[in-house]
Amino acid sequence: MALTLTEKILSAHLVEHATLPNRGDDIAIRIDQTLTQDATGTMAYLQFETIGIDRVKTELSVSYIDHNTLQEDYKNMDDHRYLQSLANRYGLWFSRAGNGICHQVHLERFGKPGKTLLGSDSHTPTGGGIGMIAIGAGGLDVAVAMGGGAFHLAMPKVKGVLLTGELKEGVSAKDIILEVLRRETVKGGVGCVYEYFGPGVQSLSVPQRATITNMGAELGATCSIFPSDSNTRAFLEAMGRPEDFTALEADEGASYDAVIEINLSKLTPMAAQPHSPDSVIEISKIAGKKVTQVAIGSCTNSSLNDLAAVAAIVKDKHIAEGVEAGISPGSRQTLLLAEKTGVLGELIRAGFRILESACGPCIGMGFAPNSAGVSLRTFNRNFKGRSGTPDAEVYLVSPETAAIAAITGVISDPRHTASDLNARKAEYLRNQTASFRDDGMLIAPLPEAEAQKIEILRGPNIKPCPASPELPDTLELPVLLKAGDNVSTDDIMPAGAKVLPLRSNIPEISKFTFERLDPTFFARASAAAGCFVLGGENYGQGSSREHAALAPMYLGVRAVIVKSFARIHKANLINYGIIPLVLDDASAYDALLQNDVLEFTGIRNSLERGLPFVLVRKSDGHTVKAKNDLDERSRKILLAGGLAAWTRQGGQ
Repeated sequence: MALTLTEKILSAHLVEHATLPNRGDDIAIRIDQTLTQDATGTMAYLQFETIGIDRVKTELSVSYIDHNTLQEDYKNMDDHRYLQSLANRYGLWFSRAGNGICHQVHLERFGKPGKTLLGSDSHTPTGGGIGMIAIGAGGLDVAVAMGGGAFHLAMPKVKGVLLTGELKEGVSAKDIILEVLRRETVKGGVGCVYEYFGPGVQSLSVPQRATITNMGAELGATCSIFPSDSNTRAFLEAMGRPEDFTALEADEGASYDAVIEINLSKLTPMAAQPHSPDSVIEISKIAGKKVTQVAIGSCTNSSLNDLAAVAAIVKDKHIAEGVEAGISPGSRQTLLLAEKTGVLGELIRAGFRILESACGPCIGMGFAPNSAGVSLRTFNRNFKGRSGTPDAEVYLVSPETAAIAAITGVISDPRHTASDLNARKAEYLRNQTASFRDDGMLIAPLPEAEAQKIEILRGPNIKPCPASPELPDTLELPVLLKAGDNVSTDDIMPAGAKVLPLRSNIPEISKFTFERLDPTFFARASAAAGCFVLGGENYGQGSSREHAALAPMYLGVRAVIVKSFARIHKANLINYGIIPLVLDDASAYDALLQNDVLEFTGIRNSLERGLPFVLVRKSDGHTVKAKNDLDERSRKILLAGGLAAWTRQGGQ
């Protein structure tokens, strides 16, 4: 039987099945590599410590410092010291603050075609650009994988994306993924892997492919993947690790669940308008709009290729008056190469502010726009308020479009304002050495005998992960919040300089739960003896941050009732013992109101037998039915009171 590349890699990593099951059925796969970042890492490792093993069981695990690098007080630095001491103790690689964004560093230094990667960050699928099955998950799932446990997921559908033609000058890989988002929307990829194939693939470098797989997370997809071919080999050779190359592609005649065809030759520059990554429009239709800020970087567009494109456009020019422009190189290695090739000098001469090689503005950690400002960003998300400025208009664009706006002061079509762009960009890249690798900010795992002598350092802000409550058979609780469609994890638990330092302190961070939707939620939840939350379509989209489940659990949220869930958030709710309920009839959402008291009975029986869930409104007896779409393992986890409790009981 001819297999897709996705099916080939999953088949090679199956734990409990001899062959791949049907789409939607539970599968367990072996995880080769894991990654964490500091915003999710502290909690993941606090959970890992409770497993009670002496060393990580994966082929390779890496702890990155790239989110909480703004050190306003002791909290972030204390977390970094904890993470480094834990990495030394348990056999992980450690990427120090300043070494770069986890996804780009992992692509450059550790990614291997055909391997599986699980990361406590929703943009872990960046690794698909090098031919990996790379999946974002909650920190608890990653902790289990580091302990040698399998990762469970629903067998995904595989959507093929057939690429033909070749990108025209001024059109970039960012425009490819924006076109996919335009067609598929932010919920179109739930339960799916996007596998790219066809003659157009050969024209895309690994950094270009990684831009596409990175932002595939905004589709709600499990992951995205490209074949491993001669371009992959060239990338690995340039990174100084040719031995890691393996050629991989789908079998001839492989069948996809659906096929999307994109002729690259016909694509035009695109932008995602405020406030959603799928609100995509052609640049030509918004050209002329005044811009006050440009931010280039993030794990989506901060490679040397991207910076070279910007340098080619701004050479001998200067940032327009009234525009602030900043660049966050994706890694220290990229920054060093930018200096070697002359790219960095061009950017500095043009007036760009060179920011730290870290996530920075993408997660609201500095470089916020002005009030009601228009910010063009090469990032992957533009949810309202994520930039740090609630009323800013944030557009997601390519580096080429961002660079043109920086020097003209208005949104402009790069095809019309940048001539000979490809030739000038290629000139910079020709200056790159054939093979370059910088490991100066990476700390390798210690030998096991030496590692066991390491003392783990814990600052006063690091608190134990609270335990999930036991699951009763009946709950009678109020609906404390009624939210709309596309609620993001930023809405549930914000990022930014004020909140991120509290990631290792659930009692403190819980005070910000649902702050953007209802500033009174924390006080009301604290006064209640438990509650329900009601939401619309695609609830929990965006980041993998498990704090968006952990903090609500800590405040007594026992079930979330919605029209549909985003994949990672639903899994995180289950991991922390919160029942994810999908309404049997979406119209039932309209009948329910905030402060309705619902009686939820027969919970354990429904979970044990796989029966639908039933809730009754106490005021009038109105019945609300919810699907039991949970697989057997998820039901057992909920019955046990969450993944940690179930794992302690011997669950796999």
